[in-house]
Amino acid sequence: MSRLLAALTVTVLAAALAGCSSAQDRLNDTVRQFADALSNGDAAAAAATTTDPARAADTLGKLFASLGSDVEFRPDAVKVDENTGTFALDVHWRFRDGATQWTYRTAGAAAASDDDWKIDWAPTTVAPGLDAGPLSYSTLGPDPAVRVLDRTGAELLTQHIVTLVNVAPGADVNTVAALLNPLAPGITPESLGADLAGGKTVTAITLRQEDLAPIEAQLSALPNVTLAPQTRLLATDRSLTSPTLAGLEELWQQRTDEAAGWAVTAQTSAGARRVGGQDPKPVGDISSTLDIGLLRAGEAALASIPTPAALVAIEPSTGALRAVAQNGPADAQGPIALTGLYPPGSTFKTVTVSAALQAGQVTPDTVVACPGTENIQGRQIPNDDNFDLGQVPLHTAFARSCNTTMGRLAVDLPPDALTKAAAQLGLGIDYVAPGMTTVTGSVPVADTAALRVEEGIGQGKVTATPFGMALVAAALAHGSVPAPSIVEGRPGTPDRTPEPLPSTVAEHVRSMMRETVTAGTATQLQDVPGLLGKTGTAEYIDDTHAHGWFVGIQGDLALAVFVSDAGSSAPAVEAAGRFLRARP
Repeated sequence: MSRLLAALTVTVLAAALAGCSSAQDRLNDTVRQFADALSNGDAAAAAATTTDPARAADTLGKLFASLGSDVEFRPDAVKVDENTGTFALDVHWRFRDGATQWTYRTAGAAAASDDDWKIDWAPTTVAPGLDAGPLSYSTLGPDPAVRVLDRTGAELLTQHIVTLVNVAPGADVNTVAALLNPLAPGITPESLGADLAGGKTVTAITLRQEDLAPIEAQLSALPNVTLAPQTRLLATDRSLTSPTLAGLEELWQQRTDEAAGWAVTAQTSAGARRVGGQDPKPVGDISSTLDIGLLRAGEAALASIPTPAALVAIEPSTGALRAVAQNGPADAQGPIALTGLYPPGSTFKTVTVSAALQAGQVTPDTVVACPGTENIQGRQIPNDDNFDLGQVPLHTAFARSCNTTMGRLAVDLPPDALTKAAAQLGLGIDYVAPGMTTVTGSVPVADTAALRVEEGIGQGKVTATPFGMALVAAALAHGSVPAPSIVEGRPGTPDRTPEPLPSTVAEHVRSMMRETVTAGTATQLQDVPGLLGKTGTAEYIDDTHAHGWFVGIQGDLALAVFVSDAGSSAPAVEAAGRFLRARP
């Protein structure tokens, strides 16, 4: 009898243990299904495993719509206690392409139901604060916001509230145009009608607060017109349009993004409540090297010129960009001051004479021929209006810009002499510097005598940007190429380091540039104290058009002025004079 009881006891115990193991396995499966569905962003499938599918589906659908579905739920500590179960979820959300991560651990419960398990629906099982209201994600910018300052500490770029005026089909285009046309003459009933012809809402204009205020009430009252405020980084002085501002804005955005915090917020009946996140990091202002006064002077100096024009001013002692300006026609073409490549014409004679001096061909006092025109290696080279100086010292030929002299000097140079001399002055070197994208130019090796003739007078395959020629002037002033920068303490890095420029060569070229102003082609700038300069005219399109150039040095300021299709150097020289005389 005792053996029978023992056998029955063993059988019942085994059955009980088997049932317990089965319950654990089923709970494991249910929790895993719940976690997998959440990880896949499948609100319906996750809700189906819960005790309240309808409410769970609604809550989870809104959660994934708000926070996205880049999330992973990992089940842990799944336990059975008779007809109830408990578990934990380790959760890992990723926002902003994985740049932001929110991790937390939640606890959940489950109940046995008809030999199965259901997750007890509780929003907090999925995310903290979800029971209080819908969750949303937002970034938190540094407070105070990063500012971009000029060299004096004045605000150059700051955040402003702007408003987008959005116009939908059916709007009264006549009334809208009447309100906006005084601010933007290009906005007319016809232009608005054409924009709306596609049947979509369009942004007619973006307005600063001071421009919006007088017409805000009238615009708001118009059907099919909506006003959408935004925060943007803008120039504090709205008149400034320097192409450098775009690069500084990109640097500002990078700094702001790196320092940004974030928050996951529950929208409760009592208001927003943060349930997760990270505070923004402190970040300092960006101190640019630009000078607002010089920027204004540069833009004013170019404003009256009808063709694209640009000006770049660099501090030779530091390489700091002090001003980069363009006029309206140049702005329409892009940042030509920094990246526009053009033949530099006679301003390149600073390089040619530098190469000739280093080659030992000449000294500043060597007497050279300056005929009005000369056939050099099959290329007929004329002086401007065929002026003829006869036999003159090299410094005079430079100051008077003798093409024939420079062409003859270039012929006798080694093929790579101009390339090397240009690099010593920064031309042909690429620099990487925070806050700016620049190109200096290109001076290819001249394998033929004819090509050397062309390059010697800044034509042929030689190209330079206004930035590149300003750097040449800065290098001559400094005695070596200063590392250009637009952010204080963040100098540009060159792609290569050329041989140093002999100090005596820099001195000789500076002396010749001074003579250019006192007795050469830039005498109209004689009243500018201590100015050194070089004019340039660069022909293009079959020699029927010409760009105008001027490069100069005044104290610790080097500049280049470029005027497209100017016909001569005169407009560039005049613009340089307006700028230098107006310097603060």
